[in-house]
Amino acid sequence: MTQSAPLIAGVELGGTKVVCILASGPDRIEEEVRIPTTSAVETLGAVEGVLDRWAGFAALGIASFGPVGIDRHAADWGRITVTTKPGWSDTDVGRRLERRYGVPVGFHTDVVGAALAEARWGAAAGLADVAYVTVGTGIGVGLVAGGMPVDGLTHQELGHIRPVRFSGDDWIGVCPFHGACIEGLASGPAIAARVGRKAEELAPGDPAWDGVAHTLGQLLHTLVLTGVPRRIVMGGGVMTGAQHLLPRLREAMARSLAGYSMLPEVAQAESFVVLAGLGAQAGPLGAILLGELACVERGRCEDA
Repeated sequence: MTQSAPLIAGVELGGTKVVCILASGPDRIEEEVRIPTTSAVETLGAVEGVLDRWAGFAALGIASFGPVGIDRHAADWGRITVTTKPGWSDTDVGRRLERRYGVPVGFHTDVVGAALAEARWGAAAGLADVAYVTVGTGIGVGLVAGGMPVDGLTHQELGHIRPVRFSGDDWIGVCPFHGACIEGLASGPAIAARVGRKAEELAPGDPAWDGVAHTLGQLLHTLVLTGVPRRIVMGGGVMTGAQHLLPRLREAMARSLAGYSMLPEVAQAESFVVLAGLGAQAGPLGAILLGELACVERGRCEDA
């Protein structure tokens, strides 16, 4: 959006903190406020306290931890559905804020928001077809095609696919639903549970990274086979704290693909799998873009 574009309010709702932002893009951020994520009642009340001060924004975007309801025509649109975060399952966020402020509201996952932001202003700028992968407390994927979120019945949950394990590795993993899925094997909590130390405390040559790269390489393999991304952007606390992992992920992806569907763009792995460019700003700026999409759809804003 340009300097003359209307201001949009964004809410990045995370598991440990919420970021509220009033902006039209990275070059025009009027205010940014951080709130700890506690109970649903307390947290949403604090968010409303911030947004109430920002009267006059043209639209509101919400990028939330999931799972969430994204089908605008379904009863659960705008809700956090079944989550492991205590007290947050079936919490209405989108409709509640839509009723309060009377502006177009965009609502999606935090990873889809980050994918939109990285495609507009970050490491995939200029590309309309992008995957954003976060590797941190959890593992999630946001897919964007043609500049729009890839939506259907629901949003992607590719952090919960089951990878092929190393021969002889029968560690049970930490996912409460699937045990040894991608998230259960390669997220920050999984690394800590398996080796007894946080990911940021592991040396680059620690053998624990072998399993992490093997697991995440298969996630990248899967993303290649969707046929969607022209670039895969890697973010999240584990990736930003262990950037030495990136070359190993590219190699693991190539080994897993074994020469299949190795388009020239994919074979040029250094430009196909890259680190996020916006850092911690990807989520809040993604919320702004979700608000922009809703604003354009409702005819309140011009298409950027």
